[in-house]
Amino acid sequence: MIKLSVFYPYQENARFDHDYYLNSHLPLLKKLMGDACLKYEVDKGLNGGAPGSKPVYLAMCHVYCDSLEAFQTSFSPHAEVINKDVANYTDLTPVMQISEVRT
Repeated sequence: MIKLSVFYPYQENARFDHDYYLNSHLPLLKKLMGDACLKYEVDKGLNGGAPGSKPVYLAMCHVYCDSLEAFQTSFSPHAEVINKDVANYTDLTPVMQISEVRT
């Protein structure tokens, strides 16, 4: 199993619409990827490691697929639509990583 993690680094005065991200963007991603998207999780950053510190990331999501191939096959045809939707909820540039899930 693989996991695509998308991180939105904290930046003072950045625009990030958490409701749109959770209720519109990720359901769009799931709809376009179909069954290849096994599930997704969303995190909203609250603060960093020290009490009262700013979070490292404003938000993150983790998209799970059976394999890298399943992810690429289902995401690639829709990448333009998915990436274009980013402007609807943030002005941040996300950082992405694909990882092997090991349990």
